[in-house]
Amino acid sequence: MAKKQFKAESKRVLDLMINSIYTHKEIFLREIISNASDAIDKLCYLSLTDENVPYKRDDYMIKIFVDEDMRTITVRDNGIGMDEADMEKNLGVIAQSGSLKFKSENEDLDANDTNIIGQFGVGFYSAFMVADEVTVRSHKYGAETGAKWVSTGTDGYTITPCPEKTDVGTEVIMHIKEDTDGENYSTFLDKYTIRDLVRKYSDYIRWPIAMDIEDYEFVESEELDENGKPKYEYKCEMKETVMNTMVPIWERSKSEVTDEECKEYYQKMFYDPNEPISVIRVDAEGSVTYKAMLFIPSVPSPDFYSRDFKPGLKLYSNGVMIMEYCADILPDCFRFVRGIVDSPDLSLNISREVLQHDRQLKVISNNLTKKVKGELKKLMESDRKKYEEFYKAFGYQLKYSTVSAVADMREQVRDLLLFQTGPDRMCSLQEYVDNMPESQEKIYYVCADNLKLAMAMPQTEVVKQKGYEVFYLTDPVDEFVFQALDAQDGKPFQNVSKGDLDLVSEEEKQETEQAAEEGKDLLDFIKETLGDQVVDVRLSTTLVSHPVCLNSQGTVTLEMERYFRSIPGDDGSIRAARVLEINPRHPLYAKLQEAFATDKDRCADMARVLYAQASLIAGMPLDDPAEYTELVCNLL
Repeated sequence: MAKKQFKAESKRVLDLMINSIYTHKEIFLREIISNASDAIDKLCYLSLTDENVPYKRDDYMIKIFVDEDMRTITVRDNGIGMDEADMEKNLGVIAQSGSLKFKSENEDLDANDTNIIGQFGVGFYSAFMVADEVTVRSHKYGAETGAKWVSTGTDGYTITPCPEKTDVGTEVIMHIKEDTDGENYSTFLDKYTIRDLVRKYSDYIRWPIAMDIEDYEFVESEELDENGKPKYEYKCEMKETVMNTMVPIWERSKSEVTDEECKEYYQKMFYDPNEPISVIRVDAEGSVTYKAMLFIPSVPSPDFYSRDFKPGLKLYSNGVMIMEYCADILPDCFRFVRGIVDSPDLSLNISREVLQHDRQLKVISNNLTKKVKGELKKLMESDRKKYEEFYKAFGYQLKYSTVSAVADMREQVRDLLLFQTGPDRMCSLQEYVDNMPESQEKIYYVCADNLKLAMAMPQTEVVKQKGYEVFYLTDPVDEFVFQALDAQDGKPFQNVSKGDLDLVSEEEKQETEQAAEEGKDLLDFIKETLGDQVVDVRLSTTLVSHPVCLNSQGTVTLEMERYFRSIPGDDGSIRAARVLEINPRHPLYAKLQEAFATDKDRCADMARVLYAQASLIAGMPLDDPAEYTELVCNLL
């Protein structure tokens, strides 16, 4: 029979698909198996009304044969089959989907009987990514004879009768390409590679997928060793092995699968030796139908905070894995969540590898995001110790998501954040507000390298005197988090190291203002002595027992400067505008006044020492430690 040519547009689609659409050649097997599953679905459905169908439900199977010598992979099914007309219609015109047509003609069927996967009509042609010739032999149920379709790709195809194909069903024979410098096609001729691909992509196809695989057994030999004891040897025989599990764990009801079994599944599927901290199961029906099983890990994977980490849920359509890492379903703030989403309603593009951003995806994304947040909130309220363990592991991720440019993400994590207000107390923003006295108008925080330093910061004394709690922020990102969130329940955040806290009485304010007026010359002298190290020197209304502290003004705080200093390659251009505050009620201020009146050189040295001490308390490095040491020795 003369070779027929694909239509021009079909030829272009085929060429594009082979070279561009599919990103991984290995998925050819997924597509061929999915087509075989569709064919069995159709015949199984027909058997409900036609008692002449030769197979019972338990008879259906997909069989794979690998012949290394002939360089062929054969996928055989006992489904509905095709005749010459079907081959012309389904294989001669690319993007003509028999599965899609079957489904549209039977819209009233039970969904469980018509989970047709292939709806785009191009998956079959993915075989040409690895094969230089594809042969399809098929016998349609009810037809008198079989038919054969053969093609080497874009140059066309032939369709001929195939009388030797007598059993109902289809077999796709792919002749695997020879290896090239850039491609090792022979890897697909390894049975264990094929088995792994079946388990990876088609593990939950509803029909058994079998292959003859060597079965090794350690058996007793007839020969004896030098001690007269039987020898043992490996015995190998070919054994038909079903490679897929068929029923996904997420398809089974909660009464059939315990949380412990789900956790075991998680550890096996995601290679985590630790149990997940929570299991979230969703079975949704309505405008969008989907099932999901999500896991919140108890500890991060070793690569979680690296660029090598791949976030995303495993995406299935009717049990066939479409994407191994679908990062579009959950927002980045919950990138630590692992799990599976299976939906027949998702709109996939023709390669089944790229998810279309449509309404269905948005519905699933919104619902699962709420589920994850709700589960974490529930954990925070019902098992605080376990939540704090989770937060210790993944708190950085929540915080970094807060400072992202996506406002919605900030609000997703706001209620999940915890910060220390004491050595043994972690507190959420809302819990802080709920515990505020009626007189408190702001939420106070201080930043330092560790909790001990934060609690010792001089600026916190006046806040604690008023009976107000202080958030002690010790992570480099914390300052950015508070700036991004801005307020909680209308209560603004206040860095105690920045600006006037306005926590003293009017009488104390007036006393400080009067002291500042009287000591104006001294303050100007200190500012002149320190030069461009400070933008201002003033008397403090905040300090209680400490002589000095270092604050900042403007948008860049001392904490931000310290953060940028820690980044490799920083040139020091990002610098906070420093303000040296002196406690007018501390005895040292009187010593400064005395030195200013009698020995200005000594006063200048004292000012430099006080500035250095304030810098050390604030966690800032000294520009010249040797000079500071010499100044202290001279004063002593």
